[in-house]
Amino acid sequence: METFESLVRAEFAPKNTYLNTASSGLLPARTVTAMQRAVRLRAEGGSLDPLFEDVEAARAAFARLAGVPVHRVAVGPSVAAQTGLIAASLPAGAEVLTAEDDFTSVINQFHVRGDLKMRIVPLERLAESVRPGTALVAVSAAQSADGRVADLPALREAARTHGTRTYIDFSQAAGWLPIDADLYDFTVSTTFKWLLGPHGAAFLVVPEDFGGLTPLLAGWVAAEDPWASCYGPVAELAHSARRFDVSPALGVHSGLRASLELLEELGVDTVRAHDLALAERFRAGLARLGHEPQPAPDSAIVSVPGLGARQPALSAAGIQVSDRAGNLRASFHLYNTAQDVDRLLDALDG
Repeated sequence: METFESLVRAEFAPKNTYLNTASSGLLPARTVTAMQRAVRLRAEGGSLDPLFEDVEAARAAFARLAGVPVHRVAVGPSVAAQTGLIAASLPAGAEVLTAEDDFTSVINQFHVRGDLKMRIVPLERLAESVRPGTALVAVSAAQSADGRVADLPALREAARTHGTRTYIDFSQAAGWLPIDADLYDFTVSTTFKWLLGPHGAAFLVVPEDFGGLTPLLAGWVAAEDPWASCYGPVAELAHSARRFDVSPALGVHSGLRASLELLEELGVDTVRAHDLALAERFRAGLARLGHEPQPAPDSAIVSVPGLGARQPALSAAGIQVSDRAGNLRASFHLYNTAQDVDRLLDALDG
C-alpha cells in the first residue's frame, strides 16, 4: 500500500524550493500526462467526447471534496466570473458586507455595480458586523495576503440570526482545509492553487433552488440537452447547477480531474496535518531569528512583515515565495518538506 510520502514522491519533482502554492500550485505528474493526452487527441483529430467526460468527472470529484451533490456544482473559468453572477443577483440598494483587503476577485464585482451599499470591516469583526438588512456577506475562507482563516462558524451563526446570505471563497483553502459547502449559500474556488490543477477552471456551489441566480453567462453547454441547443435561444436550461456553466476549457479539466483524484487518494485531513506542521516549523524558526509573522494560527500560509523585499534574492537562490504588500509570504503544501522550510530559514538568517 502506497504511503503519503511515496504517492507525493511519485507525482512531484520540483527543480527548486517551491513555497508559493498561494500563488499557484505545482502540477502532479499524472495531471501533466492527462493534459498531454488531451492535446494529442486534439492534434490527431479524435473525438472530443473523452474531454467532455473529464469535465463531468472533475465536477463530481470537486463535489465530493465539497461535500455536496454534484448537481449543485457549476463549472466556470474563474472566481471573478462566478462572483459576477452573485453580484448580478442582488437588488439595487442591497447591503453587502466584506472584509478589509480581501482578494479582489471575491469583492470587486459588488463594488463595480455602483448601486449596492458596501460595508468593509476588519476580518476579525466580520461576524459581529452582520446586522438586520445585510443581504450578503462575501469573504475568503483564508486570506490571500496573510493566511488568516475566517471564523466561519461565527459567521454562519450571525448570518442565520439576521437572514443574511453567505458567499465563501475557498480558493486559498480548498485542498488543505476541509470544505463543507452545504453550510453556506454559495461557495466558490479556483483550482490552480491548493487543488493542484491547471489555470482556467473554478467551481461554484449553489443552493438546491439556485439562490435566485440568473444564468447570465449561459450558452449551449448550460442547456438540459446541450447538443440540441447549439442554435437560437436555449429552450430549456439544465435542471442542475450546470445552467450556470460557461463553456469549459477542454484539456484543462482533463488535468484537473487527475489532480482532484490525487487529493482524494491522499485525503484532505492528511494534507492539512502535513501543511500545518510545516507552517508551524517555519513560525518557530522565525521566532528564533527574531521575526514575528502576521497572526494566522492554523493556516498553511505564513506572512512576515517587512521581509517582502527579500523575495527577488530568494528567487534568484531558487527559493520561490511571494512579496505581498511588503510582506514575505510563504505557503506550504503536500510536496514541501522540513528541508524546504529549513532552507528558507537559513536564507533569511544569512
